[in-house]
Amino acid sequence: MKNLKDLFKIMTVALIAGLVFSSCGSGTKTEDAKDKKSEEVKTEELALNILSAEEAEKGFVMLFDGESTEGWRGYGKDHFPAAWVVEEGALKCIGSGRGEAGSADGGDIIYDKVFSNFHLKLEWKISKGGNSGIFYLGQETPDYAFIWKTAPEMQVLDNEEHPDAILGKDGNRQAGSLYDLIPAVPQNAKPAGEWNTAEVLCYKGTVVHFQNGEKVLEYHLWTPEWNEMVADSKFPGLNENWANVASEGYIGIQDHGDDVWFRNIRIQEK
Repeated sequence: MKNLKDLFKIMTVALIAGLVFSSCGSGTKTEDAKDKKSEEVKTEELALNILSAEEAEKGFVMLFDGESTEGWRGYGKDHFPAAWVVEEGALKCIGSGRGEAGSADGGDIIYDKVFSNFHLKLEWKISKGGNSGIFYLGQETPDYAFIWKTAPEMQVLDNEEHPDAILGKDGNRQAGSLYDLIPAVPQNAKPAGEWNTAEVLCYKGTVVHFQNGEKVLEYHLWTPEWNEMVADSKFPGLNENWANVASEGYIGIQDHGDDVWFRNIRIQEK
């Protein structure tokens, strides 16, 4: 009997030890999982405004480093407007609530270099009810206070709240569209407050828009079809400008009086 009691004690101790060890092991796995998740989040944060190895190999360059406004200035200005700031790794327009009238020192901003054939990539996030835009092949002239009068625009919009989403034709003023000319199809923009990816591929007059990883439109500059579209848009008064969009110009982003953020802005010249 004594031997059986001793055996029982040994088995009990072994069982308890096994449970403790198992519990410790489980805790270690949980902690490892948390550490791994935390590391993934850190890696994602570090990836902001930094080229991937593949992009670097293909010749992409960053137009914004997430910290400074170097290389950027106001459209028609020799300085960077006070209405734009760097916030959490993004270029942010501080909304005035006054539309294009903007603030005293606001307005559209441009990267101070002209581009011709290129692949532009960036991310944007719009405030509730907000409106903005991404311009390319823009011209800077004292005749115009806004870049949109000289440049095609990839629309940035809160499709749920801003009235432009139901104006125009067939959704051609919704996010990702060639503003007032060609709708983005499919319409896959994320809601206000969420980040969207945008790409513009421009090569010898062929232009393609991508939104959130999908091709949403394609068109061709300087063709009879292009001229017809412009004549049938809200821009007929600018038909001469738009029919003769320049073959090279500035990349710009719009101050439309609403909070909007842009980050991971990079470009590959063709």
